[in-house]
Amino acid sequence: MTNFTNNNSIMPQAIISAQQLTQKIQLGNKELTIFADLNLEIQQGEQVAITGRSGSGKSTLLGILATLDQAHSGKLIVCDEAVHQLNEEQRALLRLKNIGFVFQSFQLLPHLTAIENVILPLRLQTSFNYKDAEKKAFALLKRVGLERQAMQTPKVLSGGEQQRVAIARALISKPKIIFADEPTGNLDGETAKEIEQLLFELNREIGTTLVLVTHDVQLAAQCQKHYELLNGQLIDRTQGASI
Repeated sequence: MTNFTNNNSIMPQAIISAQQLTQKIQLGNKELTIFADLNLEIQQGEQVAITGRSGSGKSTLLGILATLDQAHSGKLIVCDEAVHQLNEEQRALLRLKNIGFVFQSFQLLPHLTAIENVILPLRLQTSFNYKDAEKKAFALLKRVGLERQAMQTPKVLSGGEQQRVAIARALISKPKIIFADEPTGNLDGETAKEIEQLLFELNREIGTTLVLVTHDVQLAAQCQKHYELLNGQLIDRTQGASI
């Protein structure tokens, strides 16, 4: 009998796989465990939220998953790369090729225009061409509704407009993963909802994996997966089960 493979049964590919991640810090003569033996898999294209009270370690976890920091122990695979085996230069290259960032404080360079801020990640690429980069940046600014503000500097932009510039900057390199750390934390309620909607729209349109840290449980509930970091452990609030 001939066996046929059903393509619909193919499992989604994990773009982030963390196994037994543990993070500790030294406080004087004492060693403090932030979290221990965390396991987490994030599939390509997923929207994933990590919540937790202040000081729970959620931003620390995000920094490790984004390869900005190293865990005390455990294994981490990001975009098929064993991050725990890479040096800093190799991790930087991984970020350059695959990862975009959106921060609570926007982190735009004040002396650059909106379009120049968006172009910045492309300047790190060996194949950088300003005219091509400018065209890509303007198209993204148009997509986030800021084509008229392209030549303005951050000081004349509202908080919501600055975050839209930051989102465009995060997407300019066509990353596989966007990490967002409290992306609406500095915005008023109405503007925050607009930015949330924009992030989800772009996630669906482009297929970029979205991993965000937030205090906003309502925002987290809109994601496909919601995890809470509680007492050093990840709780799957999507299913209501510990992982």
